[in-house]
Amino acid sequence: MMLREDSLVYLLGGADLIREKIKSVFDLITLSNKGIKKASLDALVSHMGMTKKNFAEDILNLSVKTLERKKADDLLDRYTSSHIIEVTKVVAHAFEVFEQEEKMQKWLNTPNRALNQMKPVDLFYIPTGLAMVDNVLGRIEEGVYS
Repeated sequence: MMLREDSLVYLLGGADLIREKIKSVFDLITLSNKGIKKASLDALVSHMGMTKKNFAEDILNLSVKTLERKKADDLLDRYTSSHIIEVTKVVAHAFEVFEQEEKMQKWLNTPNRALNQMKPVDLFYIPTGLAMVDNVLGRIEEGVYS
């Protein structure tokens, strides 16, 4: 997948939260290893138009109480940070395909025939599901019926 630096940084709360330059996939690995701030997760959740509870429990497999105990500047662990970054990459792709946050949110939360009538967001809990959603977005970009 092409790296969408501006979209990734925007969705994760902007340059105030993501101070590192993201020029390659290795920069994302470094960011994952360092950990992203809880505030970046909060920013992504708001752009996706879903509740923090649903994101925590359905995508990250974490208790929302576990997340709520963290302060905005607290760093998340490597695994959680990596998963959030992978979700952000797919959401950035959707944002670029649909060009408007409302349209992106609607598409992410609407059952899709190409995804066996599942909502794209319902597949975000597992890397294979993220890849499937990203593939459908690529087909939409190319004008293939999806």
